Formats: sequence, structure tokens, C-alpha cells
Amino acid sequence: MSGDGDQVEQFDGLFLSIAQHHPKGAAQLLDTFVSFLSRKTDFFTGAEQDQWENLVMTTFRKYEKISRESREAELKEKRDKEAAKKAAKAKKEAEETIKPAEITELTDAEAEKLQMEIDAEKEDSQPQPDEKTATAKSKIIGEEEEDASERGKLVPNSGNGCDLERYKWTQTLQDVEVRIPLNVNFRARQKDLVVNFTKKHLTVGIKGQPPIVDDDFPHEIKLEETTWVIEDGKTVILNIEKVNKMNWWSKLVKSDQEISTKKINPEPSKLSDLDGETRGMVEKMMYDQRQKELGLPTSDDQKKQDVLKKFMQQHPEMDFSKCKFN
Repeated sequence: MSGDGDQVEQFDGLFLSIAQHHPKGAAQLLDTFVSFLSRKTDFFTGAEQDQWENLVMTTFRKYEKISRESREAELKEKRDKEAAKKAAKAKKEAEETIKPAEITELTDAEAEKLQMEIDAEKEDSQPQPDEKTATAKSKIIGEEEEDASERGKLVPNSGNGCDLERYKWTQTLQDVEVRIPLNVNFRARQKDLVVNFTKKHLTVGIKGQPPIVDDDFPHEIKLEETTWVIEDGKTVILNIEKVNKMNWWSKLVKSDQEISTKKINPEPSKLSDLDGETRGMVEKMMYDQRQKELGLPTSDDQKKQDVLKKFMQQHPEMDFSKCKFN
């Protein structure tokens, strides 16, 4: 059963992306799916009516049972927690009634020792950062930077993105990955969250709480290729595909502090991972950049020179000695 659940859940991100295009809810989404079956498959025409009706009702009853059992388990867990909380409160009140606190005058030495124990207990009780979710902020470029325009920007992390207090993001030329810790004391599910994308805006948060992120992207994204999942019930992972695959992002959303794109290490973005057209554009940019650094003509300059050379060969009667070409 667990294996079947894992196999089904791998499509959750895809279905959620489709569902975002159905503002009228489940009825509209179901209508779209049944329309697909009627137009693109032989679901209705390849079997007798009682066969496909039986299949539909069996499937719906199966997941109705699972849904109701899951809901009942959640309600039972909630009732048990409330009962345990009430029992603990009643026990505490009873103990306080039976055994009133005694006031004892302490010596200076005893008072100092007691205060040290209280301070030590407070220090031990401080919550420790979760190694999986806590993130250290990226380093800020200081005054030692020769380029004044780079001062105050953040140094990119190892994934060419940024480690911020609320989330961490990394990027390649093609896409951006964002990891957002939820910092909740329960295992979050998709119904507990608000995750919305548009081409220019991102909203992520827990229902009933202020959003963790609610801001515009600095550049447009491919909405149909952007997905999200929940990892271990504690972290939201966003996979965002860029529209412009020739551009490094300096921030995830507009209110973020900028990273220095000049300090990005392009190694993680392998040329072999790019499609043919994008790879050709990147290789051309890299070649032109090397040519400029060496004081040599770029690929466009070379094409112009080749055209001019061919033209001069075809027209030897013309004098080009006094002409200047850029």
C-alpha cells in the first residue's frame, strides 16, 4: 500500500500545476480530465457502459474510504492531544492545591547557587537550530572589494544563489531551486499550505499565517514548467524554470538583497545540460568574451571581415585603401 501511495504522489506536483488553471475547483478539473478521456482515449467506446461505470465508481469509493479514514485519524489525534492537555492541566492544579508552595528564606550563597542553576537550565532549554532547515546568511562583500559597485552585495553560495534567513536558493542558467523551511511542529501537507505562482509573482506560506514569501520575481518564469513539493513535511521545495536562459539572477524576489553575479561560478551549469539552441548561444558568448579579453575580433566581427574580403575579391577594380571599416 505504501509503495502504491508513493507511486501516485510522484504526480502531485504535475496535478497541482494543472489545478492552478481551474479556478472553479474540483468540478472543473474533473470535467477537463473526463473530456481528455473522451477525446484522446477509448475509455467510453472501448467498453460497455456498465464496465466503465463500475470502474469509475470503484475508484471513487476506494479513495473516498481512504480520505474518510485519514480524516478520522486526524480528528482522533487532535482529540487525544486535547484530552492529554486537559489531564495534565487538571493534575497540575490538583498538585498545587494539595501542596502549597513554601516560602523559605535563602542565604546569599544559596541564592547565588540557585540563580546559577536557573541560568544553566535556561541555556539548555534554548531551541537548537535544525541542521536540515537552518540556514546561515551569505557573506556580505566589504570595503576590501576593488569594484565599488560590488560592495554591500552578498557572496553567492556554492549553488550560485543565496542563503537567507527565511529560505535558501540556488540556480543554473536554466532554472532556480528554492528550499523554504516551514518551522512547524507538525508534518505539513499540501492542504496546510498556500503556494501560488504567476509569471512574475510568488506566494508561499502556511494557511492562517502571514506568508513566508509574497513578492515579485525579478524576471519572468515558465509557469507551465514550474512545480513544488513538500520534503519530509517540513520543507517546501520549488523548482522554477527561467524564461531567459542567458541570465543569472541576482535575487530570488525583488525585496531580497542582491548577490554579486560577477562572483558566480558557472561550473554547475554544464553546457551538455542545455538544449542545442541555448548551448550555441552560450558557447558564442564565451568565445566572444575570450576574444575581447585578448583584443581579437569577435565572431560577428570575423563574419563582417569575411564578407568584406569576399566582396573585395569579386571587385578588384575598386580601391578600398582609404576606406575605414568598423
